[in-house]
Amino acid sequence: QVQLVESGGGLVQAGGSLRLSCAASGRAFTTYTMAWFRQAPGKEREFVANIGWSGGNTDYADSVRGRFTISRDNAKNVVFLQMNSLKPEDTAVYYCAADKYRTYYAHDYDYWGRGTQVTVSS
Repeated sequence: QVQLVESGGGLVQAGGSLRLSCAASGRAFTTYTMAWFRQAPGKEREFVANIGWSGGNTDYADSVRGRFTISRDNAKNVVFLQMNSLKPEDTAVYYCAADKYRTYYAHDYDYWGRGTQVTVSS
């Protein structure tokens, strides 16, 4: 069992930056792939980025590649999402997720946080 708690969301102007954190508790954090998804009002939850257990393998959605960076600190059981050059279309609730396998699909992930709101004003 893994418990996930996101933090770091907020209101930012377009072009600004935010860093999201996801603190994990429970066993074997280092064996899990970690991912960020987001969901805007009226839209389906979509993949943002994932990172393998060692931190050496990462994937990004095309919409965020080059602007967002996912990283993890296995000593502290934390995963981060650094978001730069934010756009109004990045506005969504951002969710942290964990699973044994590194995929792009929300339905594959077994563990989820409650989410943190990111709002980007134009």
